[in-house]
Amino acid sequence: MWVPIFKNGLRLFNNMTTAPLSLEHLIRSSKQTQGKPPVIFLFHGYGSNEEDLFSFAPELPEQLCVISARAPIPLPPFGNAWYAINFEASYGRWSNVEQALESRAMIVQFIDEACEAYGLDANNISLLGFSQGTVLSYSIALSFPEKIKNLIALSGYIDENLLVSNYREKDHSKLQVYASHGQLDQVIPLDWALKAQDLLTQLKVDKTFEEYPVGHGVSPQNFHSFRKWLEERLP
Repeated sequence: MWVPIFKNGLRLFNNMTTAPLSLEHLIRSSKQTQGKPPVIFLFHGYGSNEEDLFSFAPELPEQLCVISARAPIPLPPFGNAWYAINFEASYGRWSNVEQALESRAMIVQFIDEACEAYGLDANNISLLGFSQGTVLSYSIALSFPEKIKNLIALSGYIDENLLVSNYREKDHSKLQVYASHGQLDQVIPLDWALKAQDLLTQLKVDKTFEEYPVGHGVSPQNFHSFRKWLEERLP
């Protein structure tokens, strides 16, 4: 996965992680001086950790507070996961659903905690996920569209097993989604990402979808594209 590397920044931001919240996390404060700032939460993929996507932080809009969370299940030696994955399984039997639903609930709680602890605008929340983090970000945004304004869904898909039972009855008209996927992705097939776009269309979600000639990762062009998309949707 391509990310810009800012190791000194990571150490600096890590020192700012002070609130005793339910998930370990890194935070970059907003430079907004008036009112409650908007926030973007970053959720990494299987086997990674909170430092991975947090490398995006120095390049994201300055008015955003950026919070990158660590998944709760340790994968030695250095990684973490939101839920177990059966890599031998086909579509529909890919995830440990019970663990995924527990992580979904934990993330929703964490979002509320962080908004209160850091004085953030609970009406201007964006999510950014990669791979497994995207699956959970979709599950939160589609299950609780009243909570989420923007979703950046990188190299992931929608698992309907992780959505609340009445999600189709909810109002998704205010949710905005940017999704992208690698045409050469051998971890999560492109077809799975395309099925997600079909469901978003059914739900009348405002969406943008892009494909890139890469594998399971984020190219520089992909990064610049979703950053521009996000900038256009911030106050």
